[in-house]
Amino acid sequence: MASFQSWKCSWSLIAAVASLVLLVSLVHMFLTPLFPSSLDYFGARQNSCLPVNVSVDGSSEHLADNSQLNPVFDPQLVADSHGAVTYRGAPWKPEIGRWLSSCDSISTAIDVVESIGSKSCENDCSGQGICNRQLGQCRCFHGFDGEGCTKKLQLGCNHPETLEKPFGWWIVSICPAYCDTTRAMCFCGAGTKYPNRPVAESCGFKINLPSEPGGPKITDWTKADFENIFTTNSSRRGWCNVDPKDAYASKVNFKEECDCKYDGLGGRFCEIPTVCSCLNQCSGHGHCHGGFCQCDNGYYGIDCSIPSALSPMQEWPAWLRPSKVDVPDKAPIGTNLINVSAVVKKKRPLIYVYDLPPEFNSHLLEGRHWKFECVNRIYTDENRTLWTEQLYGSQMALYESILASPYRTMNGEEADYFYVPVLDSCLITRADDAPHLGIQKHSRLRSSVTLDFYKKAYDHIVDQYLYWNRSSGRDHIWFFSWDEGACCAPKEIWNSMMLVHWGNTNSKHNHSTTAYWADNWDPIPSHRRGDHPCFDPEKDLVLPAWKRPEPGAIWLKLWARPRKERKTLFYFNGNLGSAYEHGRPENTYSMGIRQKLAEEFGSTPNKEGKLGRQHAANVTVSPLRSPKYLEELASSLFCGVLPGDGWSGRMEDSIQQGCIPVIIQDGIFLPYENVLNYKSFAVRIQEDDIPNLIKILQGINETEIEFMLANVRQIWQRFLYRDSVLLEAQRQKKLFPEEDGWAVEFSKLREDDVFSTFIQKS
Repeated sequence: MASFQSWKCSWSLIAAVASLVLLVSLVHMFLTPLFPSSLDYFGARQNSCLPVNVSVDGSSEHLADNSQLNPVFDPQLVADSHGAVTYRGAPWKPEIGRWLSSCDSISTAIDVVESIGSKSCENDCSGQGICNRQLGQCRCFHGFDGEGCTKKLQLGCNHPETLEKPFGWWIVSICPAYCDTTRAMCFCGAGTKYPNRPVAESCGFKINLPSEPGGPKITDWTKADFENIFTTNSSRRGWCNVDPKDAYASKVNFKEECDCKYDGLGGRFCEIPTVCSCLNQCSGHGHCHGGFCQCDNGYYGIDCSIPSALSPMQEWPAWLRPSKVDVPDKAPIGTNLINVSAVVKKKRPLIYVYDLPPEFNSHLLEGRHWKFECVNRIYTDENRTLWTEQLYGSQMALYESILASPYRTMNGEEADYFYVPVLDSCLITRADDAPHLGIQKHSRLRSSVTLDFYKKAYDHIVDQYLYWNRSSGRDHIWFFSWDEGACCAPKEIWNSMMLVHWGNTNSKHNHSTTAYWADNWDPIPSHRRGDHPCFDPEKDLVLPAWKRPEPGAIWLKLWARPRKERKTLFYFNGNLGSAYEHGRPENTYSMGIRQKLAEEFGSTPNKEGKLGRQHAANVTVSPLRSPKYLEELASSLFCGVLPGDGWSGRMEDSIQQGCIPVIIQDGIFLPYENVLNYKSFAVRIQEDDIPNLIKILQGINETEIEFMLANVRQIWQRFLYRDSVLLEAQRQKKLFPEEDGWAVEFSKLREDDVFSTFIQKS
């Protein structure tokens, strides 16, 4: 689409033509069916009756529609016998349930002015980045930097060499072959038949056979295996010159330690190009390159969801439609196009999403050395969606939902909340990926690296934006997805709302609880971290972890299985520590809680052949992961929710299979526990009461059990990231005539999910 300035006619004529184009676009928009976000599609209503910041005309007065909102609490909204007030099927804490119900009845949509940017960037980012048209700043691709993305970085794969270590100290990116220094990734390189085939990790190095029967193979990181990986001899274990057809026909040997760990490559020999994983798959307005969206002209943002003045209105995203658009009647000055103001009807809360420099998010995605890291999905050789079991995929799922949500706004003056999208899920899983991530500067502590990244993000938004100082960050939202949540948050951002999976209030466990030394935050000095707890229930929120969509479980309605079919009284299946084969050796694992449970009720013999002191036929406490895990959960009445290295996904497993959760972790909040009334659907047992666990559960009467089971059935969808799943289902539907089972089953669900609950809490 050409700039208006290039037209050989008067500005008045240009404005008239532009107005006609916009009118046609508006007609098209109103006649075109839109796919809404789940909050509209499934009938969820916005609840907030918060005061607004400014009006549409920019004055300090409140908007007319919401200026006099004074919710009148319905006296009939009394708490039930368990202290809960029900709202949209869920048992909430009474003060929150009453507020939500009262606000829900009076909230109205308001007019929000969205500015469609038209600023240009230096050299149009030189083809090595995407121009943020709102700020006039480049977001450079991985390996490029500078205002116009003209500076090519040299991101080496190896640490400095030494006499003893010719390829440097071990790191995931360690490379004896060709290093792509824009991404610090290792490939076969020039002179081979397949130069773009990865040589990831142990692939390029000598492999020593086990020193004893049954022992592991050992990689020698000091000796390159050139004679194998570069060979053209079919009898040797080759890689870079191996023809896939010959290998599949067993005509040649190949090195089994080599594989296709990098995103975008499929097939056993990386011969099949596949779709990469990007936020919202670039919203249909760009190409996903390893995790970075290379947006089409006229779009920008991490998922290419923000239109500029270059983009046709009929292609604007759903969160900006329908809208009324004003076209200026004066010619633009300078090289920029005209700014377009769009007035959109929206309900509060309104969320502004910072378009951070890509080092905080898209670079972390693009530079992944293992395609499964930190994402909730990858793609098969046929480009079908393959959902991952990556628990930290929740961060990507929520981010996608916010970006596509009708609650999103680009108008920071109207926003109620500001989301700061730092992807710590990718940062921590990638901390050992490459030298440029700098973990060696932090004594190899991932917790310290993470704090540093969040501090840099804070510095950026304080320097570049005006919004932080309005409330000292209290209206900002940060997501810490890793094992110990916001324990390592820098002191500067602690006023903000923290989204976490680990709700440790530090009332009992007032130190780092992880058994993995690199995640320990105790060594971080107070001048960086401050002295805050890991979780503050007055302002923060625990969100569910990501769980892979299980269409079979939904189709079988495991969540709805009745009491009479739940024969096992108590069930826990997971790592039980060093007393068992392949158990975690650290005494600090699970803060010793799982070990105490096993000592009392273990149903599988430990290394000494012993069962738990109180083992019983209807109690399962086992480290042996069952292939029928979901079925066994659904056949149990009570299911254990115990920590691992920090949080675990056991709460989600229990709720999604309709089992009453039994929480054993003192002073640590579970998902929504500071807003939902947990007494209505869960049992909490003190760690010191573990020996009395079965007696306590046996003492719960049938009426109470049925009551809790009924509430679990009411809330189980709040532990699913359905909105993100359905966004992906809609994308896949455009590509394939047949829907996958997960898409079919998730489209049948109607109750509020994680994103709906997050919005309601906000």
